[in-house]
Amino acid sequence: MKLELNVPTSLNEISLEKYQKFLKIAKENEDSEFLHQKMVQIFCGIELKEVANIRHRDVVEITAQLGALFKAKHKFINTFKMRGIEYGFIPNLDEITQGEYVDIDTYVGNWDNMNRAMAVLYRPITQKQYNRYSIEEYKGSDVYAEVMKDAPVDVVLGAMVFFYHLGKELLKNTLTYLEENPTIMNIVNKHNSENDGGGIIPSMHSLKETLEDLMKFQNFHLTSA
Repeated sequence: MKLELNVPTSLNEISLEKYQKFLKIAKENEDSEFLHQKMVQIFCGIELKEVANIRHRDVVEITAQLGALFKAKHKFINTFKMRGIEYGFIPNLDEITQGEYVDIDTYVGNWDNMNRAMAVLYRPITQKQYNRYSIEEYKGSDVYAEVMKDAPVDVVLGAMVFFYHLGKELLKNTLTYLEENPTIMNIVNKHNSENDGGGIIPSMHSLKETLEDLMKFQNFHLTSA
């Protein structure tokens, strides 16, 4: 019996849940051949035993094609449709509530909870006129956490890239300002040291490392295909 494969040609065809599933397996395994098989199984939607019946050269070609999708530049997508509903990214981050801020800070960067991060960042559009829109009031990540498991990976990666560049710019501006104003830097460091034993400079450098680590997910195990 001939096996028919639906190989994704765009990250829009891969759900966040499938990507989360693959990442979890990839973190726990280093065997590249096994990971190639799991990649085909998960992203092409077949059984693992069926992958064994595919020609080796075809598996190599498929995994290379999938890897290329993740290596491409990811653009920020502010709105997308899913299950007949249009979702929009928070229109104005300067106006986010404390609840939104805390949940974004908690979930962004943690792939196990990325569907919860998406449930904060993207919500159903309630009003739209031209390029302007309003989204549903935030009532907690539980409301759309399960729904967002079906969110297209291109939307998710685009949002992560957006936060990476935003954080990098904030980091750059903050460090530059403090370096140009040593008196303020000393006062801020002294204040932070008295409160938690650290300082803002080490904290900012730690943030930089975290943001850079966040970007590594794009090529995590996939590029080895």
